[in-house]
Amino acid sequence: MEKLNSRVFTILLVDDREENLISLQEILDEPDRKFLKARSGNEALKLALKNDDIGLILLDVQMPEMDGFEVADLLKSNAKTRNISIVFVTAISKEEAYVLKGYEYGAVDYLHKPLDINVTRAKVKVFEQLYFYQQELRNIIDQKNKINKQLERFMYIVAHDLKSPLVGIAGLLEIIQSDPRVAAINELNAYFQLMSKASSHLRGMISSILDYSRKADIEQNDEQVDVHEMVTQLVHLLFPPAHITISIDGRLPVLITKKFKLQQVFQNLISNAIKYNDKPQGQITIGCTEEDEHYVFYVQDNGPGIGEQDRGRIFSLFETAASKDGGDDSTGVGLNIIKMLVEEQGGNITVDSVPGEGSRFHFRWSK
Repeated sequence: MEKLNSRVFTILLVDDREENLISLQEILDEPDRKFLKARSGNEALKLALKNDDIGLILLDVQMPEMDGFEVADLLKSNAKTRNISIVFVTAISKEEAYVLKGYEYGAVDYLHKPLDINVTRAKVKVFEQLYFYQQELRNIIDQKNKINKQLERFMYIVAHDLKSPLVGIAGLLEIIQSDPRVAAINELNAYFQLMSKASSHLRGMISSILDYSRKADIEQNDEQVDVHEMVTQLVHLLFPPAHITISIDGRLPVLITKKFKLQQVFQNLISNAIKYNDKPQGQITIGCTEEDEHYVFYVQDNGPGIGEQDRGRIFSLFETAASKDGGDDSTGVGLNIIKMLVEEQGGNITVDSVPGEGSRFHFRWSK
């Protein structure tokens, strides 16, 4: 990681007396620090608007024409400058009411004249570190947003490419079902009906993915969701094989949320529990407990379980659990998408597992 002091930290000094500006710069001067100086409120506002890299403003309170409180108020009212940290430098009252007035106008701290050199340097150092931490956090958020956009684009391309051949398959199934020879064989006809339902469900899923990919997150409105009903329908449409039993423990709640995102989480977890179950009689249980600000949903199975070495990394992009037979066709994308969906809703997802006995995925979802 790049060291904090290897980047330039820009400080705007504002004071109507030139000797005070020179003194402040001498106290704070260090390598990789850049100083801008203004001798009036108007000049300070112009410099702040013109320079995007200002990390801190040391602002004298007592100035002619426009005092420090007025300058701070104007800076905080402008979207471009409102997040710049402001420290008032003053030689007047330390009374509580006066100090509170400064905080109301947007100050984050005070320095009182005559300045204590060590205190001044220490405080500025703290704000310098906070500035670079905030910059790194913004970079991380920007990177995450870029990855999210790439994944949404990936889902759109895959879904779009799958839709056309799937429509063709559905059409062929209809033709085959209409053949009298197929209709005459009840068992065969039943299988084709199941295939038609599955292809219809898959088309619906793909249409939902396309719809999701076209919409920005803000366009996906919250709605009232009966989770019990949603999961019941989802289990029915996943067509679990006859040897797997899926049950819901108790009654799942009704909540206001983004339905499609919650459905995607359940769909992936239940599908995985079905796909990887290796027992003659598979058991999958879905349930929910309640915390102060979250519902804690879980999907539990009696499948092969997940080794301790894999539990921390299966939620990372393109990471999968080790497969004994090497036949796993998982891409390692699904659980990472689930993790992002859950975290977007203010929760987290974890897994408890005993190899050979099964796994229990539980995720917190904001109420």
